[in-house]
Amino acid sequence: MAGIYLHVPFCKRRCIYCDFFSTTQSERKTAYVHALCSELEMRKEYLGGETVETIYWGGGTPSQLDKEDFETIFSYIYKNYSIGSHPEITLEANPDDLSPEYIAMLRTLPFNRLSMGIQTFNESILKVLQRRHTARQAIEAFQNCRAAGFQNISIDLMYGLPGETLSTWQQDLDQALLLHPEHLSAYHLIYEEDTVLWKLREQHKVEEADEDLSVSLFSTLIDRLTSEGYDHYEISNFSLPGLYSRHNSSYWTEKKYLGCGPSAHSYNGVSRQWNVASLDTYIKGISAGTPVFEIEELDLYTRYNDFVITRIRTEWGMPLSKLRDEFGEKLYDYCLRMAAPHLKQGTLELVNDVLRLTRKGIFISDGIMSDMLWTD
Repeated sequence: MAGIYLHVPFCKRRCIYCDFFSTTQSERKTAYVHALCSELEMRKEYLGGETVETIYWGGGTPSQLDKEDFETIFSYIYKNYSIGSHPEITLEANPDDLSPEYIAMLRTLPFNRLSMGIQTFNESILKVLQRRHTARQAIEAFQNCRAAGFQNISIDLMYGLPGETLSTWQQDLDQALLLHPEHLSAYHLIYEEDTVLWKLREQHKVEEADEDLSVSLFSTLIDRLTSEGYDHYEISNFSLPGLYSRHNSSYWTEKKYLGCGPSAHSYNGVSRQWNVASLDTYIKGISAGTPVFEIEELDLYTRYNDFVITRIRTEWGMPLSKLRDEFGEKLYDYCLRMAAPHLKQGTLELVNDVLRLTRKGIFISDGIMSDMLWTD
């Protein structure tokens, strides 16, 4: 299987914590759609004819597009690619964009999965983050999507937010579980350099969550969701059984994917490439027939490091037979040697020839993965 990722960079307003490429130049949407369709056509051989099983519209804010935009882009996808019989087709959406009319429009399109960027149900924290929606809007949007027939809905939450306590986080989880989404992603807030949030912290106007609180929030997240029947299938992702994100999982299992749009990344098994993170430069390059992108050819050691980073973070773990077959005895022995202290400490476990994190190991996963990377 293979996947297609479409980066839709438009936002009404940038969130103060976001460092993804986005723009408020909504007047450039028509030019962007034309360029995106051209890129889809000119790169139709990138996936080597593999069947596309997932299509993911991310951003930015894809729910800033109109019906005609979606229809035009979908027509180019279906014209140029072999699409599976039951593809997962996801739209990221902001709750305030999901009016009953907009939801009804989405139901006329191939979308069968929604990912809603809620972040928190706490009104005061939403204001600090300068999110466009209220908690009530988020709840009503979810309920309206469900009533309209969407049976696969994911919600995004964040923790470690300014002013957050264990109590407010528990309230967020309570409200999320009342909605009973099929999937939930939860990410610790990161203070990315050059974001508004970074500057606010530098000015001592907001305070970063300390390590003890962060651990407590993450532990509560795991306990609460797993007790409600959710599978903790990746460090930041939970799903009801069988309803994990097929698209995101392709990143962690070496599936090929084509990324179109400004700043979008692609992977074809032997190299990674990424488009320029500029809307104007992207459009000009595509229009001239000379796309602007960078490429990295992957040698054996880079592919090994990618294998470690992607596989160990999932509940499926790292199959050692695959490690040996693809990377040889030298890297196989190296990996086991570097994993040995963590196996002894109980932060990794080896079950049925699969190496994976334990509950204890999840909390220090970055350090474990770093130890196992090839650095020579």
